[in-house]
Amino acid sequence: MTTTVVRYEPRGGAKELLSAKDQEVCVAGPAGTGKSLAMLQKAFYTSLMVPGCRSLIVRQTHAALTGSTLVTFEQQVATAALAEGVVKWFGGSPRKPPAYQFANGAEILVGGLDRPEKFLSTEFSRIYVDEATQISLTALETLITRLRANADTYRQIILACNPDHPKHWIKQRCDERTMRMIHSLHRDNPLYVNLDGSLTARGVDYFKKLDALTGVRRLRYRDGIWAAAEGLVYEGWSEPVHVIEPFAVPDSWSRWVTIDFGFTAAFVAQLWAEDPDGRLYLIREWVRTRMLVEDHAVVIRDRLLKDQPRPRAIITDHDAEDRATLERKLGMGTQPAHKSVSDGIQALQSRLKVQGDGKARLYIFRDALLERDPEMDAASLPVGFAEEIVGYVWAVKPGNAGGLKEEPVKANDHSMDPGRYMVAARDLVGRTRVRWL
Repeated sequence: MTTTVVRYEPRGGAKELLSAKDQEVCVAGPAGTGKSLAMLQKAFYTSLMVPGCRSLIVRQTHAALTGSTLVTFEQQVATAALAEGVVKWFGGSPRKPPAYQFANGAEILVGGLDRPEKFLSTEFSRIYVDEATQISLTALETLITRLRANADTYRQIILACNPDHPKHWIKQRCDERTMRMIHSLHRDNPLYVNLDGSLTARGVDYFKKLDALTGVRRLRYRDGIWAAAEGLVYEGWSEPVHVIEPFAVPDSWSRWVTIDFGFTAAFVAQLWAEDPDGRLYLIREWVRTRMLVEDHAVVIRDRLLKDQPRPRAIITDHDAEDRATLERKLGMGTQPAHKSVSDGIQALQSRLKVQGDGKARLYIFRDALLERDPEMDAASLPVGFAEEIVGYVWAVKPGNAGGLKEEPVKANDHSMDPGRYMVAARDLVGRTRVRWL
């Protein structure tokens, strides 16, 4: 009997991926974090352990699959098993697609979506999609229909990718919780980063290449941000750092509400909590177009503030009529926001920095958004703080090639403003005076 020994050191996102059992999983992060390797290792382990398991490794094109993904599989994952005959390569036939065939009857079929004729008629227990941002949502949904093989294991499709633009369907599917997002970081890859966080010799060389990137490519491939454009305002934003799983917030923590009025443009109300160390947490957010202030007041009272301690203050945009309506309907006073843009942005930028204690000073609950605005979704607009911040960019001066204004583009910033109001109220303004009606 042949014993196959596989040496692999999973860390962080890679380790999380190996144990994930969700039907749809995406492992995403900057270049060089070991995403594809982790996915291929799981494909290999599963096939070794589950007799008769049929899997599929796929990319958008057959050429990209054979020239990159399968090279990694053969040289870094299944090298010993192929040499020992535990796994054999089948090059395909007129009736069957090419596949890696295991001694226990398991097999991993391979193919490109540009040549899907053979494998799309097959049923699978596992599907692995490399460079997944290149495929369409329709392709994903078609692949999911093939997850119905009867091997003794759970059914799963795994996507591996670098970040793309923030409205990419993968990001949206993960934000909607249809797909689980696993964040892959550079420290997860032992090839480039030691356990103590220092770079290996190869890591030093690789990071020189990443550090040379500019603009949106740097944001996506070095920093792991789902970025839309050049000139990002909040370069310190990192979803793996700042978006956290919700927890029961103690009643003793202060609550704050910030509001930016709107009708055609979105109305936004945010509920913030402040811990004893002064960190801010966006725990609930309401974003909606084409509703009256009096109707928003009902949502704030019955949903945003449900089961919450009374807020210390309600900080709003300066519209006097809307403030008066809101105060009357809520039975609470409001105070005008500190609206200076430049110093407010600088204060929020400072909050995003990870301090000496290993923590930032501002966090967002993953499920903060109460519900999505259907009109904004139909127009493919970002909804809520976490979606807007990755596309919030500086305006370019007319006639100034490459130059930037001192103010951001006034578009898709509905949640950015009340977020800035919150930080300004704590960091730029003196002690808040609260009045109740």
